[in-house]
Amino acid sequence: MKTWDVIVIGGGIIGLSLSIALRKRGATVLVVERGEPGREASHAAGGMLVDCPLETPPVLQSLATASARLYPEFAHELEVESGMKVDLRDSGTILFPSSEHAARHADFVSTHPLPAVLGELAPALVPPAGGTALYLKERSVDPRALSAAAWKSARNRGVDFATGDPVESVLLSDGKVSGVARAKIAYHAAKVVNCAGAWSGQISCGVNASLHPTRPVKGQMLCLVMHPRNLLKHVVRSPEVYLIPRIDGRLLVGATVEEAGFDKRTDPDTIQRLHRAALKLVPKLADAKILEDWAGLRPGTPDALPILGATTTPGYFVATGHFRDGILLAPITAQVMSEVIEGRKPEYDLSAFSPARF
Repeated sequence: MKTWDVIVIGGGIIGLSLSIALRKRGATVLVVERGEPGREASHAAGGMLVDCPLETPPVLQSLATASARLYPEFAHELEVESGMKVDLRDSGTILFPSSEHAARHADFVSTHPLPAVLGELAPALVPPAGGTALYLKERSVDPRALSAAAWKSARNRGVDFATGDPVESVLLSDGKVSGVARAKIAYHAAKVVNCAGAWSGQISCGVNASLHPTRPVKGQMLCLVMHPRNLLKHVVRSPEVYLIPRIDGRLLVGATVEEAGFDKRTDPDTIQRLHRAALKLVPKLADAKILEDWAGLRPGTPDALPILGATTTPGYFVATGHFRDGILLAPITAQVMSEVIEGRKPEYDLSAFSPARF
């Protein structure tokens, strides 16, 4: 009977990044994914690496900043190991905060001016009337390319995968983790990490039906084709919409935040509303073709913070609930959770994200 040191439930960018980190430390790892790795929330994400106190909860700021700083090395390593590009861009973000946010964070606003006149920096951009414009030295990445590179890198490093059916339960023996069960098949390991995103709470563990109250939070988006392909170089965020350019000329437009259960259908009226908001900011997109639209399910939690750490069940760990920051937090989550799983004290204080808070 084959066994592994660690089983990771969930093959999104969080689970993939953690599996790579664990393999680097010599652990044998199995990733069990309900579908195809990287095809759920990671596939639907925008890829903004937001590191901004106007938008990041204060308790999460240190992890967000640390993860943003790790990204160049993280992305480079995945590109080298996979032979694939992830489109990590560092053109920065033009932010139009709401008047409420601007007033509440006046010091931050005053220290993040545009590096040039807006008309020179982004000629195609029409700012909201009376709005304040800030410049943030943030990066963005293509989550689909990133997830594909992480999946290939994990396979190249010897991570095993079992795909196509969801994990139904975490198996216990004498009160300790012994593996997971799915589709009448058992996989064995002394340590299990739940990285199942919006589905995390559906996995039972002994008498505890759900140790982690995650829920799906729907986000609808669309993608336009820019002409010329460099019509917009910077990420743009406003209270109504955000715009994320890709190096190949695509422009992502998003995104809604909806409590709609596990419904991933798009709504034509909502897509059109996002489209109109994009055209208002960049009128030259009027003739841009809509390439696709989609919806993804972010893993939300009651306090909108991730769940990271060991549970009260020996050998059972959780790394889920990243909500809108899963792409951003992937490198730091892999780092701190690999430390926790190995029994070492993590570099960052994770008490605010403990599963025990629920």
